[in-house]
Amino acid sequence: VSQGVLWGIMTLGVYLTFRILNIPDMTCDGSFALGGSVCAVMVVSNFNPYFALLCAFLTGLVAGGVTGILHTKFKIQELLAGILCMTALYSINIRIMGRSNTPLIGAKTVMIQLQQIFKDASFSQNMSSLIIGVLFSSVFVAVLYWFCGTEIGSALRATGNNEKMVRAMGVDTDKMKVLGLMLSNGLIALSGGLVAQSQGYGDVGMGTGALVIGLASIVLGESICGRFSKKLPFWFTLI
Repeated sequence: VSQGVLWGIMTLGVYLTFRILNIPDMTCDGSFALGGSVCAVMVVSNFNPYFALLCAFLTGLVAGGVTGILHTKFKIQELLAGILCMTALYSINIRIMGRSNTPLIGAKTVMIQLQQIFKDASFSQNMSSLIIGVLFSSVFVAVLYWFCGTEIGSALRATGNNEKMVRAMGVDTDKMKVLGLMLSNGLIALSGGLVAQSQGYGDVGMGTGALVIGLASIVLGESICGRFSKKLPFWFTLI
């Protein structure tokens, strides 16, 4: 469960592209490992673990932006653009770490810092990961709910619903797609950074199957919760 909450942040990112933008983004597998790689290298180099998470989020934004530009400016089909970026990120992640795996033995992670605050032998790393995951997930659910109610957020949601109509109303749908892909992969990379700190290592293969897990989470969540309500409120869907 403690690991699942951290992966849940990744699912929020997948939800942005898959449900809101209606784009099957394959960059997910690469950007998840990208966040883990950046975070692992920075934590081992004695950077603040929270600053490492911020850098992981920023690199995820760049990865999503590249996919968005390939799709909107170079007119590459969105699925292929995601595959191209995901494949390229495999080599980039190895270049960042200098090898395929970076252990975090003895490094100070956000989970270890929380354990040191409580100084309780019964306070395990799993419990620490669960608390950190719930806090981060709650913040991002609240931020996404607020953002999607703004003018830009509404334009983003409308782009996924009816792109032609939104374009006719004067909205630059290409910019909306790039923005959505950037935010999505930023969240996914941040999730990768948290998972790397929780499990104690960053690995180039840690993002394998991330998209499948994200899609499965969305489909299962909507199927189970849909039994109680035909039209789920947006905030409940995010949770």
